[in-house]
Amino acid sequence: MSLFLKVWPLLLLAGSAAAQPAPRTASKKPRVVRAARLLDVRSGAFIKNPVIVIENERISAVGPGLPVPEGAEVIDLGGATVLPGLIDSHTHLLARMPETPEGYAQDLITKSQALRALEGAANARATLRAGFTTVRDVESEGAFYADVALRDAIRQGLVEGPRMLVSTRGLGAVGTYYPSGLSPDLKDRPTGAQLISGVEEARRAAREQLGHGADLLKLYADWHHPTLTVEEMRAIVEEAHKAGRKVAAHAVTSEGIRNALAAGADSIEHGHEADRAALELIKKQGAFLIPTIGYFEVAVEEAPNAQARQLRDKRLQSLRKVVALAHKAGVKIASGFDANSARSQGRNAWEVVALHRAGLPPIEAIRAATSRAAELLGLQEHVGTLEPGRYADLIALSGDPLADVTELQRVRFVMKGGLVVRNELTSDTNSSP
Repeated sequence: MSLFLKVWPLLLLAGSAAAQPAPRTASKKPRVVRAARLLDVRSGAFIKNPVIVIENERISAVGPGLPVPEGAEVIDLGGATVLPGLIDSHTHLLARMPETPEGYAQDLITKSQALRALEGAANARATLRAGFTTVRDVESEGAFYADVALRDAIRQGLVEGPRMLVSTRGLGAVGTYYPSGLSPDLKDRPTGAQLISGVEEARRAAREQLGHGADLLKLYADWHHPTLTVEEMRAIVEEAHKAGRKVAAHAVTSEGIRNALAAGADSIEHGHEADRAALELIKKQGAFLIPTIGYFEVAVEEAPNAQARQLRDKRLQSLRKVVALAHKAGVKIASGFDANSARSQGRNAWEVVALHRAGLPPIEAIRAATSRAAELLGLQEHVGTLEPGRYADLIALSGDPLADVTELQRVRFVMKGGLVVRNELTSDTNSSP
């Protein structure tokens, strides 16, 4: 092959890249956000008349009545309450499934990977505009590594969305997970997770997902009953931890929770049937619980009739008892809504409301979606609080979230990395103090 033929594709690629619009970046000059008060999620107290100084995407100073740097752009939010950008620790941004019994299979067999990625972009935008500036996405639900592409597109400024940690395909036992009920005669059966059997398959799959860009790994410790063995899960955890990554374990049953923790999992997703001993073990090992009960709150609120509402409420009350028991035991709880349909994407704040209704004080429910969630993600030096050095990720509300947690469902202002994503509070943006 001639040198020209070798170099020409590279020249075309370089020209194409140069023609692309540069991603939006935060203003080079300082920006200042002012409001009536700021909720310090560490202390649980309000700071009156806060001034937040932002430089190069991050907060350089924050406090009451600070001087505004000369030449700074000022965003005055008037009587609003400012909080850190919210964090959802259990999302599925690539999932926009029809809410029917066959919806999951329909998604896998009728949608291209390209369409799934575009749906993910729409879901990411809805999530960000709802005030969730960071998410931990725990499985692409059959979209393979499209979550990696979405994460990277957001980082490059090509798509509007939250900061993402992604777990790619998920790891489950052969014979489990969606879709179920398919003909055994089908070849290359579609599946929502990477199904494995045996320690070596578990280790290989873990390495493969990490190699393709996973920020964490997601495994299924049970599926109606315990599935993966402790040895299989331990191989997955070993590979993740060697790479400096964490492992999220789907575990609903108490036995599944115990198995996942024995293997070294860092978080328990759902835990809906956990008994006291399982919750105490989560606490003892310093793992996190992500209860995902907001969906059930929505199901009760939107029940089509009194009978359905009664049945759904019975289930919800059972889940609330588990969350209350976990909180009483001192388990670290993080907020995750588990959105997976067009209707549920962007409604992530329901989980914070659900945690409060289950017994968490308002500030603890808010911490579950801010500082505590940042700790789970290992990003506490970057997000989760409004402190110098953190990203300028913040939201603003008209009311008091400590008096009414549902205010988080009515976010009026969103900023990510110093860029205004949404502003329904004021147009009072000035170029000088």
